Amino acid sequence: MSALQTDQQRLLLAELEGVPEEYFPFLLQMIRSYRESILLQPAAESFRNGWEEVRNGQTMPIERLWEGIDAE
Repeated sequence: MSALQTDQQRLLLAELEGVPEEYFPFLLQMIRSYRESILLQPAAESFRNGWEEVRNGQTMPIERLWEGIDAE
């Protein structure tokens, strides 16, 4: 993170200053869970798309997946 804070960072830190320190562990857990959930959304979307393809019969035999790959 750069030494210069953005307006959003300043607002976030100002909000944090208003939270009693006894709640920091819970708040930290919430922030980490939120960050992890937004990072995993593309994987969940990819799974949904893949599952929909399977349900619609848009599959290929496993042998075809290796065509053109030089594996020794």
